[in-house]
Amino acid sequence: MRKIKFSTAINEATDMCLNKEKNFIVFGLGSTDPRRIFGTTNKLVERYGKKRVFDVPTSENALTGVSIGLASSGVKVLFSHQRVDFSFLSLDQIINNLSKWYFMYGGQKSLPITIRMIIGRGWGQGPTHAQSFQSLFSRIPGLKVVMPSNPVNAKGLLISSILDPNPVIFLEHRWLHNLEDKVNKNFFLTKLNKSRIIKKGKDITIIGMSYSSVELKSLEKILKLNNIDAELIDLISISPIDYKTIYKSVFKTKKLLIVDTCHVSGSIGSEIISKLIQKNVKIFNKKPVLLGLPDFPVPTSHGYISNYYPSRKKIFLEICKIIEINKPKYYKGFFSNKELDKPKIFDGPF
Repeated sequence: MRKIKFSTAINEATDMCLNKEKNFIVFGLGSTDPRRIFGTTNKLVERYGKKRVFDVPTSENALTGVSIGLASSGVKVLFSHQRVDFSFLSLDQIINNLSKWYFMYGGQKSLPITIRMIIGRGWGQGPTHAQSFQSLFSRIPGLKVVMPSNPVNAKGLLISSILDPNPVIFLEHRWLHNLEDKVNKNFFLTKLNKSRIIKKGKDITIIGMSYSSVELKSLEKILKLNNIDAELIDLISISPIDYKTIYKSVFKTKKLLIVDTCHVSGSIGSEIISKLIQKNVKIFNKKPVLLGLPDFPVPTSHGYISNYYPSRKKIFLEICKIIEINKPKYYKGFFSNKELDKPKIFDGPF
């Protein structure tokens, strides 16, 4: 165990799979440029050569088709989009070919393709460079969709995604790349269909995903100050969703708050609430609450962004409202909103 960055965990997982799987290739815009996709592909081309790690032209739909052709002949593929927004140009290949291959061939043929898509916000990236849309990919039968939230599950999930015989969409938040944590230096897997309980509790179930799970974890101090015993769940797997863990938690607490990273309408959060009510209409003793983005495109202006994303303060006040705490206690510095547009450790958009 040693402390490494999220980006290093991505790099390490890719390196280990390149070493273990000889018929595995890595490519994408920036894979071999000086920045190496925010450091996630550092030293890979030097170790494994230009035939296994390489940069590509800007042609997303064609490249997805090339990946399908390679994978259908037995090659494992990992390719990257430096923004999830760029992947929308390849939706024809993803929806009509990639996701359906296993079913169209009666389970006899599969496509071992992992697509890294980077999401994020801030720096005035605006409506076409700061979207999330994990709910879009979760609606495509045949795809697994995961969203790591820390270096540990980033490494384990990426290794599991690469080794999975079928396609996986791997969504990583740009603000997580510099997050550090202790990670096992050995080769290990993380299940692609399980959520993670950050903290057990009995008063309320709170579900986050990707960067919102980090925000939830940062609330532990103030929740303790207000004697709120919350159960915090990091969703991790967007498709399939680990409903067993979620149901067990909500059945215990009877209260639910979900902090989604996408637009509220048609979101993963709204899907979870709908499924829970369908399973047990009496499961809640308080109305479930869903926080996420309003239903209009991401603004460019810093002034607008300050009211666009749910802040830590807004999340906490919503918890207090559900728990019925009228006069919550605060600690110094809790109201700071400095990281809504740019975290301290994020040194630029590209």
